[in-house]
Amino acid sequence: MSRPAPWRDVRVLRIAFQAAFLVAVVAFVLWIVDNTVGNLERRGIRTSFDFLDQPAGFRIPGSDFRTSQSIGDAILVGVETTMKVSAIGIVLAFLLGVFVGVARLSPNWLVRRAAALYVESLRNVPVLAIIFFWYLAVILRLPTVEVAGLFVFSNRAFAVPDLTLEDGIELFGIAALVGLVAAAVVWRWRTRRFDATGEPHHRVLWGAGLLAAVLTVGFFAAGRPIGLDTPERLRFGFAGGLRMSPEFAGLLIALVLYTASHIAEVVRGSILAVQKGQGEAADALGLSPFQRLRFVVLPQAFRIMIPPLANHFLNLVKNSSLGVAIALPEVTRVVRIAISQRAPAPQSIVMLMGIYLVFSLSIALVTNLVNRRLQLKGRT
Repeated sequence: MSRPAPWRDVRVLRIAFQAAFLVAVVAFVLWIVDNTVGNLERRGIRTSFDFLDQPAGFRIPGSDFRTSQSIGDAILVGVETTMKVSAIGIVLAFLLGVFVGVARLSPNWLVRRAAALYVESLRNVPVLAIIFFWYLAVILRLPTVEVAGLFVFSNRAFAVPDLTLEDGIELFGIAALVGLVAAAVVWRWRTRRFDATGEPHHRVLWGAGLLAAVLTVGFFAAGRPIGLDTPERLRFGFAGGLRMSPEFAGLLIALVLYTASHIAEVVRGSILAVQKGQGEAADALGLSPFQRLRFVVLPQAFRIMIPPLANHFLNLVKNSSLGVAIALPEVTRVVRIAISQRAPAPQSIVMLMGIYLVFSLSIALVTNLVNRRLQLKGRT
């Protein structure tokens, strides 16, 4: 059979159309860039990024940033704040979302309804309203509360104990590494014994117990290299400990509660997507409801929920920019202040968009790797 002419070959046409579309997109982007640069130059606005080396001229509350430092350093401080609130928020929102999602399927009527009330109350409210509520109506109205001399909560700061490292921390680090290796070996040994004999492995207790014993011995042998710095209340503020500003706490709490309400629905849907026969098989094996959830249902549900979870993690990172509404010095607010201090707006906004793009692509990369790792491999 003779091959069709190139203008009738589907594969050739597909490649040609894709190449033409790519050329059109590149040409459109180049036209936008050239038009923007030309307009800026005609108005005497700089198009370079040299402004990043200029002194910022403003302070960043809650940090050691000095006004003499550069605008680039100020943006890095904002990036660090965004990374902290995003990383902590993702972990807490995931844990809370899994807990609430499982609770929504609880056979207990009260637990099930309470979880549903939480989800429906927060999921249908704008996240900015939740941020304002926690910051203005809750945190800024807090009296000073001390818990066991270790935790301090007030409308000025949240303070918790902080760890201090002393001499001998290197020796303790070596002991911790040895303990982890020993715990891994014991874990593997107990697993093999379970596979061979069917006896309960108790590998968590064996591994955690051995690790705790090694860490305890290493801690005292190294001369107690880790101390505890507790917060101390002063006349004006606090000293010591690890402190969190009211703005940071308000944004973090709001983002965690809001994102967890969406994650809970993802978890609930993923659990319901697991075939009922899996649960029936677990019941036939005599597994308890907790064992059925832990060993049968949740591992399969996690394979389903990873892609939609990535979207909610991305939304949490992007919603962290709403901290600008309560004056949290995250990267969006820092860039906004820099623009008010005569930093060129186009370059500043492009940098801001690039920063969030890097955050989003990094989360997408990690979640895609996890999703690929959890997928079942087909038999050849």
